[in-house]
Amino acid sequence: MSLFQPSASALHTLKSTPKTIVITGGSSGIGLATATLLSSLNPSHNLALIDLNAPPPSFAHSPSHLLVHTCNITSWKDQRAGFEAAYQKFGRIDCVFVNAGIAEYKDQFFADDLDEEGRLKEPDRRVLNIDMDAASDTTKLAIHYLRKHPEGGQIALTASLAGYLASAGAPLYSAAKHGIVGLMRALKQECAKLQISISVVAPAITVTPIISSGNRETGMSPDAWAKEMAAVGVPINKAESIALAVCWLFNEGLKANGAGIFVQADKFVDLERGLARTRELWMSKEMLHDFRGGRRAPLFNRLDGEFPSRAKI
Repeated sequence: MSLFQPSASALHTLKSTPKTIVITGGSSGIGLATATLLSSLNPSHNLALIDLNAPPPSFAHSPSHLLVHTCNITSWKDQRAGFEAAYQKFGRIDCVFVNAGIAEYKDQFFADDLDEEGRLKEPDRRVLNIDMDAASDTTKLAIHYLRKHPEGGQIALTASLAGYLASAGAPLYSAAKHGIVGLMRALKQECAKLQISISVVAPAITVTPIISSGNRETGMSPDAWAKEMAAVGVPINKAESIALAVCWLFNEGLKANGAGIFVQADKFVDLERGLARTRELWMSKEMLHDFRGGRRAPLFNRLDGEFPSRAKI
């Protein structure tokens, strides 16, 4: 497993071929950085931004190639309407960036809030509702629209380093991001049969507004907090680095199916490839042999057809 460095100048497909790309959470942070990079690569890309708010006025993309759909991402009907509007305006959807999310919201396990009767309150589920449930809905919508044309398309989901190494103090966020990684792994073979690539980006700490929402008690801006963390040795990403990873995945097409691009300190590595190559180390040779012998058992409904070799990882 080795580092690699994608280059925007080498994203020839995205530079030469206009595509219709849906981005949830596209009005700020990583989503906005991705929309900005796509716009710079090819001003003729059709961008559909689905978010709670509209992008800032500084985001300049031709109105004829832009759709902004504001909604609460947890509403299936509202999110579905965003995809419907994008398909109606642009006639197709080629790529979907499943990105909208929030940070951990309060302590749901060790702080006991009581209701008006003095009984333990039901936990607040907004982190799971947004980071897992709504993301799953977006993925469903993406597959529905991408399979409408035979060449398929690409799906990238925002996971997190917390989706591989759980973050203490953020249990529900970590659970949701583990869920995103698991969702990608479970879908990659079936998606490949439809010529759809599905992958994740897994950022370490990145300078975005989510930092402020996850550190409300500090009252610090994302830039100030990131500078303080970097001073004590915490590796920090720029949002533009995650955007570059997403665009690299879209540019690679089916070759990127099943990838898990970990980005830390603006450096890149595919964790999924590394984990696949070391299965014998963490499963044992005997357990891996047994697993491989039984994984084609007809336990669940599967799509007919074969899939590219990259999807078998």
